[in-house]
Amino acid sequence: MTNRMILNETSYIGAGAIENIVTEAKIRGYKKALVVTDKDLIKFNVASKVTNLLDENDLIFEIFDEVKANPTINVVLAGIERFQASGADYLIAIGGGSSIDNTAKAIGIIVNNPEFSDVRSLEGAVETKNKCVDIIAVPTTAGTAAEVTINYVITDEERKRKFVCVDPHDIPVIAVVDSEMMSSMPKGLTAATGMDALTHAIEGYITKGAWELTDTLHLKAIEIIGRSLRSAVNNEPKGREDMALGQYIAGMGFSNVGLGIVHSMAHPLGAFYDTPHGIANAVLLPYVMEYNAEATDKKFREIARVMGVEGVDNMSQKEYRKAAIDAVKKLSEDVGIPKVLNEIGVKEEDLQSLAESAFVDACTPGNPRDTSVVEILEIYKKAFK
Repeated sequence: MTNRMILNETSYIGAGAIENIVTEAKIRGYKKALVVTDKDLIKFNVASKVTNLLDENDLIFEIFDEVKANPTINVVLAGIERFQASGADYLIAIGGGSSIDNTAKAIGIIVNNPEFSDVRSLEGAVETKNKCVDIIAVPTTAGTAAEVTINYVITDEERKRKFVCVDPHDIPVIAVVDSEMMSSMPKGLTAATGMDALTHAIEGYITKGAWELTDTLHLKAIEIIGRSLRSAVNNEPKGREDMALGQYIAGMGFSNVGLGIVHSMAHPLGAFYDTPHGIANAVLLPYVMEYNAEATDKKFREIARVMGVEGVDNMSQKEYRKAAIDAVKKLSEDVGIPKVLNEIGVKEEDLQSLAESAFVDACTPGNPRDTSVVEILEIYKKAFK
């Protein structure tokens, strides 16, 4: 059996890493950037940390700031139009998954592969012919790991669904993981994106495609996130820096082996209610872990161990599985994540439709336990109230 690993070309990780954008842009001979970001990051002078560097070094750019949470097909189309009109030859994506994953990657892919200009045809594992426009990815949240993954998600408002796209050609050429770009995140966003990263690490660790190298990455990511998220939520620099690293390591792993039904079930929440992806994952994670426990062999023991649970080697299988789930619940509670779906606006009458949508999601086949619409519906019901 052959296992595949795809990573981005160059990464800069650490406080002050954005300084390297200038060097890379000049070495690569880029002429003009389209900066993909959102209005809040402009308003609160987060994106300006990068654009000021560009100005100071005579690097030409235009800004596309129409990105929003759970970006839609129309946002992508507007970004493509702006890129083509601007005369840009590369993208600088500043933000979380919405800017990097859901918008910049789709823009870059379609510009160089116009046969997918309808956007919807990108769903699934599509074999595009050409690499996307070069992207320098600058995350401002410690969660999605969009800067190192081959996945992105687009919201289809007309059909009330999200669809996952998997394409090795979409990975950013450069990742700039600078914890100082994350320092302005409020507590709630820090918590949600951090739990998103933990979900990536846990799902990647137990997915059907997991293997030794990705197991090593995911366990280290779980360890770092488990010890750092609380301090990051309190805006402590060390916590911020460790979370930036932890989420990146998780991305290195899950991008290459896939995820599971936490993500399958979270995606419809974003499409139906515009629920922030991190919140959706965080609420669902413990319930799906309980469902998947029987298909995880001894892996929950190692999750419990790296999350700081003592005495796991003296526990029964049932005990260490519960300990792992309880450790996740405790972390989630400590950082202020809601416990049930009805607290975040989910409607009971929608659960059947949500389950049907989750079942056909691209992440479902990777789940360690084979599932069905009926069983997913039961998980939604348990998580509802």
